[in-house]
Amino acid sequence: MKTFLFTLGLTISTIAFGQTEASTAEYGDFSVSLTVEDITASYEFYQKLGFKRIEGFGGIDEKWLILQRDGITIGLFQGMFPKNVMTFNPLDVRSVHKTIEAAGLKPIMTNGLEKEEGPCYFILEDPDGNPIYFDQH
Repeated sequence: MKTFLFTLGLTISTIAFGQTEASTAEYGDFSVSLTVEDITASYEFYQKLGFKRIEGFGGIDEKWLILQRDGITIGLFQGMFPKNVMTFNPLDVRSVHKTIEAAGLKPIMTNGLEKEEGPCYFILEDPDGNPIYFDQH
């Protein structure tokens, strides 16, 4: 029986489909970081969809913003990433990393995992080269 975690913002739902190695790790909050051409135009578009800016996280002048609506989190980033990025914020990235590696997946980048505590992250790419970022603040 696999277990997949589907997350929208701060809400986590679990759907059972069988069991896999990576299903034992809690992935935490989820967000999508969108690469945008024009931060102002993108911000205006997502405002029309009802998304509100989270104050204190970026700004138009900084070329990045974090928006939320109904527990859904979207980051808008102009000129920062080559592709859109899926981001998970588990409470224990080191545990998720061990579980993912046990499933036979290898990160393309890691930082801070060798320490016993504190901020750290790792990045995977799916078969199509889409980055998946696991970040612990």
